Amino acid sequence: MTGVRARAAGFTVAVTGPTGTLGAGLMPLLEADERVARVVGVARRPFDPASRGWTKTDYRQGDVRDPGVLATAFRGVDVVVHLAFSVAGTAPRADLRAVNVDGTLTVFRAARSAGVARFVYASSVAAYGFHADNPLAMTEDQPVRPAARLFYARQKAELEVRLREENGGCTGPPALYLLRPSIVLGPHTVGAKTLPGPLAPLARLLAGGARRLPVPMAVPALPMQFVHEDDVGRALLLCVLGAGPPGAYNIAGEGVVTAVDVARELGALVLPLPPGPAWAVARAVAALPFLPPFAEWAEALAHPAIMDTTRARTELGWRPAFTGIGALRAALGIREPHRTAPSPVPPPPR
Repeated sequence: MTGVRARAAGFTVAVTGPTGTLGAGLMPLLEADERVARVVGVARRPFDPASRGWTKTDYRQGDVRDPGVLATAFRGVDVVVHLAFSVAGTAPRADLRAVNVDGTLTVFRAARSAGVARFVYASSVAAYGFHADNPLAMTEDQPVRPAARLFYARQKAELEVRLREENGGCTGPPALYLLRPSIVLGPHTVGAKTLPGPLAPLARLLAGGARRLPVPMAVPALPMQFVHEDDVGRALLLCVLGAGPPGAYNIAGEGVVTAVDVARELGALVLPLPPGPAWAVARAVAALPFLPPFAEWAEALAHPAIMDTTRARTELGWRPAFTGIGALRAALGIREPHRTAPSPVPPPPR
């Protein structure tokens, strides 16, 4: 708790985007933690904290681009957690940048002006980009680099650089925590409609009530990492509490999952295919001119983005409760959420 204003009854946390998938993992933990006295939830759309069982949370309606609203919301706040981000890519490009980039910087500047002790930003594995020379099992020493096209990945990488620059590093003030989760899944994923790009068909399938697809299909063994929303919430809480030093932390569930695993969990009769041709197709699609933002998500399949999570375990003290396959099963509504035999990682594309 070093650097947090001393309070007899605990301290105050402000969260932007508290009702999304990441908020679903964090908010119950903030409510349950006796070290947290009060939570301020900032969102554009109204919500009733009481209807969600949140007794510590006050709702503040506001836009992340409005410094006046944020200054009021952050008054007396000790830690700010910024989760609000437009993911799907269905809005015009200018609007996406205004919310994601300008909005994030406005939130950070308002938090700094308010004198908060820590600023926790939900970045992404996408900040590393999907480059052919990215190693497997990337550590936090791997530099973040803008993707070739994907707006989400480009903006996440840009924001990490700009936040560090504005903050003079990560030590602050405020102390800057950059959390890089893999693909986040869980019970709230589909309801929040946050599965982007290549995973959007899965979201539509689940939202329609289908769970088992006993049909044959050929599926490329594309590797990916999943992490349960609750495990991301635990990592965010550890950052809120200052459990480890400021900086970047990779967050992913145990094991590597492939598209073959996803199809099998849906009950399909799978013919596994090598991933190389799918990587090549993804690169070709991502290189097409005049792609709308949502179609840029094809680039996320152009190269594996697999992270090492040792730093989060050793320095932050984080341990995932779910494997990657367990996070998938939670999103599918399947019991038996853990599996101990993850798929091996295919070699990267040449």
